[in-house]
Amino acid sequence: MRGYLPPVEVRVPATLGEALTLLAAEPGLWTPLAGGTDLMVVFNAGHLKATRFLDLSRLTELRGIAEDNNLLSFGSLSTYTDLRECRAVHQHFPNLVKSAQVTGALAIQNRGTLGGNIANASPAADTPPSLLAYGAELELVSVLGSRRVAYASFHQGYKQMDLAPDELVAKVLVPKPTGRGFHYFRKVGTRQAQAISKVCLAAYARLEKGCVAELRIGLGSVAPAPVRARAVEQLLLGQPLASLPIEAARLALGSDISPIDDIRATAHYRSVVTGNLLAQMLRELTQA
Repeated sequence: MRGYLPPVEVRVPATLGEALTLLAAEPGLWTPLAGGTDLMVVFNAGHLKATRFLDLSRLTELRGIAEDNNLLSFGSLSTYTDLRECRAVHQHFPNLVKSAQVTGALAIQNRGTLGGNIANASPAADTPPSLLAYGAELELVSVLGSRRVAYASFHQGYKQMDLAPDELVAKVLVPKPTGRGFHYFRKVGTRQAQAISKVCLAAYARLEKGCVAELRIGLGSVAPAPVRARAVEQLLLGQPLASLPIEAARLALGSDISPIDDIRATAHYRSVVTGNLLAQMLRELTQA
């Protein structure tokens, strides 16, 4: 137990407009706080540097999952439990359900949020690979209005994002897959549950006439930020399922990832296991 609590200031805005006004008045001075599950880890380790927090928990404008004919819109305060319990997410985005199921324990899933998992910008986060695989977009808001960015371009380096100091992630917009689809998700950690990812791979493919008509592969824990395996995607696009070049894809993966050694795994381990997961995914894809 920590015996010293540094002085902190917490504001709890009642509306999204109030929160954005405060961010605009003092950009960069306030740290948005959603579920707090990542922040408390840093606090307990004694490494928390921020002292001014903007508690977003009362902002109903950032909650809820909405569906229309083309997409699902997730409020950034949607929790992992919300994802697990939403029938439309199970129907259209099973990888997101699996991502939520392997994130922490039930207490974490009840508090942790999709927007927080994105904005915390950890390369080992569980939902980003699935969001990359599904071609998600983000709606960012400030007092000046809103803008949309492709999630694939949102992370620009380690803890670096296309997010201005006066902006918040408001929504995560995920287009519904069309046609015949293939979904794959696998997280490798020290344990089956309550473990930070050593390697994570999520993939979505649309199949037409026995070929790969569309493919996106999201990766976690193998680069400074969640990344797409674009070289692999380009190699496999249009290929017939009966003769997917699995070994060539494994080689192409080397240009998509830049793993490091850390307390959880070595760079070599991550490289080998990511290649193994890719090969496993492609073998399953040939049977789809």
